[in-house]
Amino acid sequence: MTQAKSGDTIRIHYKGTLQSGEVFDSSEGRDPLEFTLGSGMIISGLDQAIHGMIAGEKKVAEIPCLEAYGPLNPAARQPVPRTEFPDDIPMEVGVQLQMQSPEGQVIPVKIVEITETEVTLDANHPLAGQDLTFDFEVVGIDAA
Repeated sequence: MTQAKSGDTIRIHYKGTLQSGEVFDSSEGRDPLEFTLGSGMIISGLDQAIHGMIAGEKKVAEIPCLEAYGPLNPAARQPVPRTEFPDDIPMEVGVQLQMQSPEGQVIPVKIVEITETEVTLDANHPLAGQDLTFDFEVVGIDAA
């Protein structure tokens, strides 16, 4: 049997959970997730867990935040004067927005705090700072 190695096209069915047991993502009812192993298309901890597996093999992998979406970065939370927001943007905690960097890159942000004068935006990944668990099965391997 072919063992998964860098450069191979891999297909997995998976369920991702937080430490609380809450499911944050799953391929249930969808096509398997397909990616190139070792290419950076998935989080590094899951990528490493798949190396050496064979089609049909199942595994539960505990992925620490440093091998997932990284720790929370306090610098990714920035207060912005309320006056810089157009009137048609809903001012509610939890609202997802998009900003653009000076280089033109689109950055998703979330409103996390609102005061009379400022709106605090958070550009951290929603799963930053979280240890994750993936229960998955390798359903296909196409050798590189």
